[in-house]
Amino acid sequence: MSADRFDDLAVVLSGGGARAAYQVGVLAALAEKVPELRIPIITGVSAGAINAAFLAAHRGPFSQAVQELRGQWLRLTADQVYSLPARGVIASFLRMIGSTARRIARRQGRAVVRGLLDMRPLARFIQNCIDFDGIDENVKRGYLRALALSATSYNTGQTVTFVHGAPDLVMWERAQRIAVPTKITLAHVMASSAIPIIFPAVRLDGTFYGDGSVRLTAPLAPAIHLGAGRIVAIAMRSNFVSPRDAVTSGEYPSAAALGGLLLHSVFLDALDADLERLERVNRLLRALPPGTPPPDNLRPVDIAVVRPSRDLGALARGYWPRLPLLMDLFVRGIGMDQERGADFLSYLLFEPEYTGLLIELGHQDALENWDTLARLIEGGSTEQLKPTARGLGR
Repeated sequence: MSADRFDDLAVVLSGGGARAAYQVGVLAALAEKVPELRIPIITGVSAGAINAAFLAAHRGPFSQAVQELRGQWLRLTADQVYSLPARGVIASFLRMIGSTARRIARRQGRAVVRGLLDMRPLARFIQNCIDFDGIDENVKRGYLRALALSATSYNTGQTVTFVHGAPDLVMWERAQRIAVPTKITLAHVMASSAIPIIFPAVRLDGTFYGDGSVRLTAPLAPAIHLGAGRIVAIAMRSNFVSPRDAVTSGEYPSAAALGGLLLHSVFLDALDADLERLERVNRLLRALPPGTPPPDNLRPVDIAVVRPSRDLGALARGYWPRLPLLMDLFVRGIGMDQERGADFLSYLLFEPEYTGLLIELGHQDALENWDTLARLIEGGSTEQLKPTARGLGR
């Protein structure tokens, strides 16, 4: 297989906090089965932006990049991602309320509410493991076509996709989303990962940004705009709902259960909805009579979506004592226990025991569905293929 066979291949890496370790397992399977693989279009959002930036910046082959990314995840612990004030999250929240009350009493206007958790440990970790100058080098030598990371502008409410890529790329503007050419730095990765309220916003060129998943309604769109004809998208949602996390009749939902549901809505729902839209467009285009020009320059895009064959929230159950002490006390205080709240926990559980499990699951799910993935990577249509196992869907 020649390198130019990969030129329209893209990978889409969604958000999901610690769940993004699952992506690394899928990527490891791709590298294992196709050692010469090159993915020239890489898009990411939230925690997926960290994985995307690492791959795009690595100066070696894709297989080596994935191997080193796996090693970084297996060394990553919660205290390298976030830290809490000495008095904990509750104290931070109370200080916010107190600050607001004081400003009202003094008629000083609104208070500035920043994040409950400190992201500086994550910024140090990313700075130490990603060589951002490598992105430019990979673009100049033609190995990388584009890296695109999305963040939410708090000034406009738009999803802004920052694109670092070839000079001939055409940017786009659609309803509530826009693309901006730029040189991607640590600040862009941090902005894409800054979950509102939990983490402080990141300022870029005078505008404050937060997690790109918040207003992202079309996570596949950046890859398609950048020229992808084939997409491997890695989802964070399985097709299963853990009955233990369901609220029984008459039982008021805990804050942990509501938090898990809220994070699901931010990180997991958009990809499935966008996939349905893409499938409808593909069917319509393939139904056109031969020789009929497609409307609006649309084109069919082949896609394989790898998704967990097990519930990632349920897998987190039992690992919660491994959280830092203050965070452990906080999640207990909002109603999480061994039976409920595991979905919420799964986003915060940056611990090797859990993330290593997700890496192995992603690797297994990709290998079990390799026939479909191989057909996509080799340039064949996946339109007529059926999933061979629960871990892969169209």
